[in-house]
Amino acid sequence: MAEIFIKNMVCPRCIMAVKNALEKQSLVYEKVELGKVTILKPLSATEIADLDKHLIPLGFEILLDKDIQKIESVKNLLNELLQNEMHAGINLTSYIADKLREDYSRLTTLFSSMEGITLEKYFIHLKIEKAKELLFYRELTLSEMAWKLGYSSVQHLSTQFKKVTGMTPSEYKKLKDKPRIGLDKV
Repeated sequence: MAEIFIKNMVCPRCIMAVKNALEKQSLVYEKVELGKVTILKPLSATEIADLDKHLIPLGFEILLDKDIQKIESVKNLLNELLQNEMHAGINLTSYIADKLREDYSRLTTLFSSMEGITLEKYFIHLKIEKAKELLFYRELTLSEMAWKLGYSSVQHLSTQFKKVTGMTPSEYKKLKDKPRIGLDKV
């Protein structure tokens, strides 16, 4: 078995799109999850290049560099936490170190040097983009959003939202055009 790491997978639709690309190339896989495909046999350089050609138009990219793979693994873990609402009350440091079986200080140093932002700030930016999405759909109150995103209070959410965007959630809600960034672009 072999693993292929794929950049920009952030949701269940991404998993479906990658599965379709694999099936179009008749590549047999065991499992496709956020950021990673487990295949039954290692691919040749030609097969990897062909797969990458199918993935790039979909917004994905095969990662070959080990450090970039680690960074993407961290991003995928954080996206998974956010999507599955598992982040409330979780110790981010322990969770990431345990899941990736890596020293957290090494991961956070690598993340900061390659991404230009701390891991914690990256997660805050992810949560704020998710908050923008929730505000756009107007399905939840600010209290429900704060709880869903793992904030201790509406005030805490509002403070971080303003720090990142320059406006409060209420001000953002009133905008005619609500600027957002896809979670894969954070």
